[in-house]
Amino acid sequence: MRGARRHSSTSGRLVTRMITAYAATRCRRGRVGMDLTCHARRGCRSVTPVAAAPRDPWLDNTKMVLVMLVVIGHSIGLVESTTGSHWLYDFIYLWHIPAFVFISGYLSKSFEWDRRRMKNLLYTLAVPYLLFEPALYYFRVGVVDEHEPGLLWLNPHWTMWYLVVLLMWRLATPILKLHWLFLPLSVIVSLVGGLWDTDVLMIPRFLGLLPFYVLGLHLKPRHLRHLDDVWVRVASVPMLVGIAVMAFYTDTWARTALLWYDAGYDEIPIDNEIVFQTRLTVMGVGLLGAFAAMSLVPRRSLGWFTRMGTATLVVYLFHGFIIKTAKALGWEDFTAAHEVLGLVLTVVGAAVLALVLASPPVRRVLEPLTNPLGWLEARRASARRAATPSDPTSAAPRSAGPSPAPLPRAGSALPLPDEPGATAPVPPVVGGGADDPGFPRAAGSGERRGHESTP
Repeated sequence: MRGARRHSSTSGRLVTRMITAYAATRCRRGRVGMDLTCHARRGCRSVTPVAAAPRDPWLDNTKMVLVMLVVIGHSIGLVESTTGSHWLYDFIYLWHIPAFVFISGYLSKSFEWDRRRMKNLLYTLAVPYLLFEPALYYFRVGVVDEHEPGLLWLNPHWTMWYLVVLLMWRLATPILKLHWLFLPLSVIVSLVGGLWDTDVLMIPRFLGLLPFYVLGLHLKPRHLRHLDDVWVRVASVPMLVGIAVMAFYTDTWARTALLWYDAGYDEIPIDNEIVFQTRLTVMGVGLLGAFAAMSLVPRRSLGWFTRMGTATLVVYLFHGFIIKTAKALGWEDFTAAHEVLGLVLTVVGAAVLALVLASPPVRRVLEPLTNPLGWLEARRASARRAATPSDPTSAAPRSAGPSPAPLPRAGSALPLPDEPGATAPVPPVVGGGADDPGFPRAAGSGERRGHESTP
């Protein structure tokens, strides 16, 4: 009996060493799966099995709702002469830009100045900006025959402003999240930012919308859970109704230009004595409207709609080409002749456009264009995994005992104990925890002026 126990213990330790060595090898080759965390303190020797963090369906639902409003807001520029379009436009832009910026900040908490996140920043924001800024500019100038002033890349055109502004916010994140005092400081910066009248890198928007981003950085999940409180949801409906009423009189108590956060105070016909107060009021209304709308978004998974919330970057980058194509085909003439019908069809069509762009078939085709370097890297990694020998245990020491359960093929994840087929024990945890989750893709949009100038 003792010999059998010793033999079983020896076999168990051997299996554990084999699993640890296999996972460490994959870590050195950059092939650790979602369920393994490698700690690189001592030559990548310690491996901790961790479960992949589940996605929050509420966040995906919220992102999909907001990006749909982005497309609707930009499409209203096609029906600018239609009765009711200005009210709808002001109502959407009073709160949906603050909501989008807040979500971007909330999802950027894990950003640090490390190699992995800086590389991700390059792949998902910098490269798309460098590619889509000239693509959309020349499409508008050459196909739609629009005149666009400003220098490429230095003066972001139309929807491209959000990419470069989010890039700058992300780079400042490690500092902005150090202390909550950066939140009141960001409000002061936003108010003073209205004195800056330039389109270079959209600095006015970087400064003006900063409080919503910083608020997202500092609020925690326990704070957002209060949006589920019954009284909050009950109060959200009259709150949005009140904002809708305020949108009828935007030019009475403020100006539409203040909703874009890109116009200097010199461009806004408001007395200097009250311009700061007016901007602060617009920010407060935007924050209340953002939280009211987000409290009404379902927390549970909505199936296909929730899954589409992971494709907001595709919607953001490509919807402008479709809207400008509709303009080139004469949609504005149709809406001028049929005002009510034109407005309804434009809004419904914009919502459908967002859903189509986020649908799995379209997303599979367009997603490589939004992150070409990441797509090429993934293809190379897949080719390397296919060329790797399928038996990673060939170099393991031989044992006189019974053969252990076979390890997964190279490139696959090690099974967890509670999964089918998980016969091998999981190696013990040695120091450290799970890595920070990778920061999400940016979502949002915007333009430069008027119905065609906001996110």
